[in-house]
Amino acid sequence: MTAPALIVLAHGSRDPRSAATVHSLVKCLREMRDDLRIEASFLDHCPPTPYQVMGKLAAEGVEEVVILPLLLSSAFHARVDIPAVVDESRSRFPDLRIIASDVLGYDDTLLDVLDRRMRAELKDGRVRELDALVLACAGSSDAQANAAVTRLARLWGQRHKLPVTAAFTTVATPSPAEAVLQWRLEGRRHVAVGSFFLAPGVLPDRAEQMSRKAGAVAVSRPLGVSAEVARLVLLRYGVAGLDLLTLAPSPRPVLLRPELVRTA
Repeated sequence: MTAPALIVLAHGSRDPRSAATVHSLVKCLREMRDDLRIEASFLDHCPPTPYQVMGKLAAEGVEEVVILPLLLSSAFHARVDIPAVVDESRSRFPDLRIIASDVLGYDDTLLDVLDRRMRAELKDGRVRELDALVLACAGSSDAQANAAVTRLARLWGQRHKLPVTAAFTTVATPSPAEAVLQWRLEGRRHVAVGSFFLAPGVLPDRAEQMSRKAGAVAVSRPLGVSAEVARLVLLRYGVAGLDLLTLAPSPRPVLLRPELVRTA
């Protein structure tokens, strides 16, 4: 039995670095699992759309698809856009069995990637001392999504025995710049900002610019492509693949000719 195809569905951005990161991640995934059909797609701003990818797969005879939302937060896009894509896809391609996996989420293993990005930034900037941290993420109107960021920030601070603030570039407060300024007002002069975004783009750039202007001594690069991110993608895919089995149609009953049915 052929494994379901995996469609990595990213939000998309006008910044070409974002799409390049997604395509690099897909390349990494293909190297890890050369037995799987893996494709990239985007909700907005850049091609291909998930419908274009599914149309190609359906034409090639693929029967099952797992859509993986390349998102950290289970907020608006995960609750509204992704289900809409699944519904529309099932309508357009009735011969495909389609399911969406969970988002990547604010998984603890991604802190390993964040630490590597931060160590590289500290080394490049010759920063030898830190007395506070800020974890910068995209904000949400969903309180639970923001609470997940706060929990992850707390874990990051515990790792390094440093006080930490969760900060948000949109909607929620404080912003990364406000968080840095607050630490500095409290006398902490060596504040580093962890950029907890999957790829470069407008929001990470804004977080970095405003944080440095507020006095941050270092701002890490976005998470980008890593073995941890790839393994998390494959984990979410695997769980969704099992769920896909429940969507498979029941086998049709075999009807016997009356003359072949024995009576007791």
